[in-house]
Amino acid sequence: MSENSEFFRFRGTEGYIASEPLIDAVNCALALEKPLLIKGEPGTGKTLLARHVAEGLGMPMESWNIKSTSKATDGLYVYDTVQRLNDARFGDGDVSDIRHYIKYGPLGTVFRAENRHVLLIDEIDKADLEFPNDILHELDEMRFDVMETGDEIVAKERPVVIVTSNNEKELPDAFLRRCVFHFIEFPERDLMKEIIDVHHKNLDTTLLDQVLIKFYWLREQEELRKKPSTSELIDWISVLLRGGITVEQVNEHIPFLGALLKNEQDTEAMQRFDEAGGDMPKAWSDLGPRYNQ
Repeated sequence: MSENSEFFRFRGTEGYIASEPLIDAVNCALALEKPLLIKGEPGTGKTLLARHVAEGLGMPMESWNIKSTSKATDGLYVYDTVQRLNDARFGDGDVSDIRHYIKYGPLGTVFRAENRHVLLIDEIDKADLEFPNDILHELDEMRFDVMETGDEIVAKERPVVIVTSNNEKELPDAFLRRCVFHFIEFPERDLMKEIIDVHHKNLDTTLLDQVLIKFYWLREQEELRKKPSTSELIDWISVLLRGGITVEQVNEHIPFLGALLKNEQDTEAMQRFDEAGGDMPKAWSDLGPRYNQ
């Protein structure tokens, strides 16, 4: 960190309930000026974190949503030869200046910005195995060359880089060494209540208890291929409220199961459970000692 750098500290926001270890990880990355690599199961708020870090620090944000076809150079810039050819053929635009046809990607944009940005590199594990290593030099040096013009782009302010991964692929050791790492643990009951309160203010406590009992019970079922996530829980509560579902109805079964389970194997597993006359849990004590503290 340069001696003149202003030290920013993230304290969370009203719209994002972050655990203390997660806040510490963000501030560690800020202090070291290193990328923050966030892992965790889908639906735990990895992508949302970057937006709320930007909000909490008062910085603009740029997103780079990674696909299987993404290349490191896409994040820097693209030379739009097609547009230049069309302008040359049809007489529109000044084709003599190549700089008019350099389109900067998310990395290039934050490097060229006058003010410090948050840069989200989302789902980096979707790209090929070499992709993380291919962006190492630019992330380290905060500069790159535009080959077509000979221009050197140097970051005026080092961006806050947040990288998310769903752990679909192992990331290279060289990349991992340059990151601060944090795994977002799935929220326990008390933290989940705080998260729900952000989205559903003043939810009836009896209904909330029954919703959470059913939700955590579902997550305990070994037959499920995809456990319901926090985002799906928030959606499920929205459906229950709009559908006028009562506490008694949630107590007896799980309405609108399709808001929680997202494939046929899992819904069939629950149907078999119902057909076998399985008992739904109605109290935290039905879930075992882990939930009775």
